[in-house]
Amino acid sequence: MAGSDGAVAVMGAGAWGTTLAKVLVEAGTPVRLWTREGAVAEQINATGYNPRYLPTVRLPAGVSATSDAAGALDGATTVLLGVPAQALRANLERWAPLLAPDVTLVSLAKGIELGTLMRMSQLITSVTGLPAEQVAVLSGPNLASEISVGQLAATVIACPDPARAVTVQQMLATGYFRPYTNTDVIGTEIGGACKNVIALACGMAAGAGLGENTAAAIITRGLAEITRLAVALGARSETLAGLAGVGDLVATCTSPHSRNRSFGARLGRGAGVAQTLAESGTLVEGVSSCESVLALASSYDVEMPLSDAVFRVCHQGLSVDEAMTLLVGRRTKPE
Repeated sequence: MAGSDGAVAVMGAGAWGTTLAKVLVEAGTPVRLWTREGAVAEQINATGYNPRYLPTVRLPAGVSATSDAAGALDGATTVLLGVPAQALRANLERWAPLLAPDVTLVSLAKGIELGTLMRMSQLITSVTGLPAEQVAVLSGPNLASEISVGQLAATVIACPDPARAVTVQQMLATGYFRPYTNTDVIGTEIGGACKNVIALACGMAAGAGLGENTAAAIITRGLAEITRLAVALGARSETLAGLAGVGDLVATCTSPHSRNRSFGARLGRGAGVAQTLAESGTLVEGVSSCESVLALASSYDVEMPLSDAVFRVCHQGLSVDEAMTLLVGRRTKPE
């Protein structure tokens, strides 16, 4: 099995990829950080700052940036995949021939691929041909803006191979970042993919002027529908009661640093979806995830009313007020 003494690459220099590169170095592992933009790599190496995604956080000297994927992956025994969910396949198809046979791949993306309805670990094994035991996923209540400045946080490393999960855990453990391990990849991934959709709903409610009672109801019922889907796919319900489920959900639904919640809030205040996407300048995973999550749920005959409402607002022109009316008007039943 790949050990922690080999080279480590982080593929993707967004806020989260850059933050985890910093965590790895501060935990004792030098990192090659790949970015598709050569100018960004040059600025990181020259100044120690990622000017686009983490402009105020100084990166340690052990972070070496490059726009050369082959150079980043050369000899890497652990590779963190930090590109967005819907872009992962195209990137991985280019990178797969460059991967070492016993590499550990760690997915950082939270989403379900449109069309195939694959979870990210499924996509990775499909594209690379590597066994599931070599693929881990990292998920939890992890806002990059907080972790990048050393605020306390915890996460989950899920992998079918417990020893491999522990290796990744040890590589990322610092005084402020505490990884836990489990073997429930399905539950960990479904929690991460669906929470962005529920965060959009929370943001919409807040933007429309609704208060904390509404937020609590959305979070609670959102967790119920996420758990229903995860269990239908074969996950353990207790995974969704932990960091990868309720922990990630609460952080994303309540934090002003959450892109999905902030995006939803703008919609709740009356902004249009297309205009808000154009003005946001950053990826809002929940907008695409709501479509694939709902399609996946439908294929397993799982009811997800909150996700359905978010999908209708984002893709079918339903107003936020109409969405809230639909949810309130649903038939009463036992919890």
